[in-house]
Amino acid sequence: MSNRGVQLAEPTTDRRVSNRLPIEREVRYKVLGGKKAVRGTGLGKTLNMSSGGILFTTESGLPEGALVEIAISWPALLNDATRLKLVAKGVLVRSDEKHAAISIQSYEFKTHGLSL
Repeated sequence: MSNRGVQLAEPTTDRRVSNRLPIEREVRYKVLGGKKAVRGTGLGKTLNMSSGGILFTTESGLPEGALVEIAISWPALLNDATRLKLVAKGVLVRSDEKHAAISIQSYEFKTHGLSL
């Protein structure tokens, strides 16, 4: 039997389960050590997000495998009046000198400014 005229799908190398959305928001991040020690902090912006991960810019390279807490300014207001931030914790799965990606382990919305 011939496959002429039939296009076979190319295998994809993107193994992400969730679709990433191009969301650009200000971010503050902390690289956490043991017993709540902070090994580093920085500012950046999100490049894209999904329910499973966040890609963001960094001020310098971050250590892969580290636990990171990230606070993202959220565009919506609570009750049309109170600023929100999304605070997520996750493991750093990718990093170079200007970008990092975390796999989200937990998250919550908090009120007020961006301070962590």
